[in-house]
Amino acid sequence: MLITQGNLTIRNATADDAEQLCAWWNDGKIMAHAGFPNGLGITPQAIRDDLAGDTDETCRRCVIELNGKLIGEMNYRNKGEGTAEIGIKICESAEQEKGYGTTLLSMFIDALFHSYGYEKIILDTNAKNTRAQHVYEKIGFKKVSENRDSWKDQLGEPQSSIDYELTKSDFNCSPSSAAGNTPA
Repeated sequence: MLITQGNLTIRNATADDAEQLCAWWNDGKIMAHAGFPNGLGITPQAIRDDLAGDTDETCRRCVIELNGKLIGEMNYRNKGEGTAEIGIKICESAEQEKGYGTTLLSMFIDALFHSYGYEKIILDTNAKNTRAQHVYEKIGFKKVSENRDSWKDQLGEPQSSIDYELTKSDFNCSPSSAAGNTPA
């Protein structure tokens, strides 16, 4: 996958990205919302090995670039029956809350619907992550369930999550806003 719009790029993560992904995934501040306040404790080699198994048909981890600099990551997993599950993190705190999430998600989802043939996108988010919920709902995602105290993080703290889904017909992104996107 290679999608560009203005100064933003979403591309397949490669072995060369493993060091940066490792730094982000081992940072508890970045990973706390996902239930890993101590980080993942993963190695660059383990990430390289995992990335080697990515395919367009099964799952793909991608990195996000702003003006050629890595600022975050995205992923999708084929769940079957025309459904993809996605995730996004703007990992560089200096680049958060600038509207990039909405633009990046629109670019990514447009490609998944129109170039990769998915009919539905699903995701979940920590119930405390209200900023992400606002972005998802602005794009057209609908809440399908709220899961109170449904799992525990690394520290054993109960966490709640919200499940969302988006169908191609509910996607609030005009084709012109996706202009310049070129999946590869």
